[in-house]
Amino acid sequence: MRPFGSPAQLEQRRVHAIALFERGLPPVEVARKLNVDRRSVRRWKASHQKTGRNGILAKPAPGRPLKLDIRKRKRLENRLLKGAQSSGYPTDLWTCARVADMIERVFGVRYHLNHMGRLLRSMGWSPQKPERQARERDEAVVQRWIKVDWPRIKKKPAN
Repeated sequence: MRPFGSPAQLEQRRVHAIALFERGLPPVEVARKLNVDRRSVRRWKASHQKTGRNGILAKPAPGRPLKLDIRKRKRLENRLLKGAQSSGYPTDLWTCARVADMIERVFGVRYHLNHMGRLLRSMGWSPQKPERQARERDEAVVQRWIKVDWPRIKKKPAN
């Protein structure tokens, strides 16, 4: 089972263990101070003795490589910020289907529609629904009503 913590935190724990070894503490004492198994401490020490600092460095987390690397994600974000109309869509509303279609056209990478939300969230974007407004809405009339009519018809507390 993989221990709890980010790769950087786990590496820091191993570096701390080696520093304690260099101060002369035995493996059992190092394990107790770091709240880890003594066998792990011995394994870290052996790896450090064999390959030096490289033996205790953090290793990349396993998993499938990204379909869009960091540079391409930055380009994707720039396109999203320009709006959907700049990518040839009739309105400026980005939908998951539109984003998936644009990624396939521009980057040649195909994403399943259901995965688009995860991709966008990983980039710091959140789903937004545009506020509905009537086509006939006249903003000047609305503002006049708020300032003039609403205070006149609003109930006032009895004194």
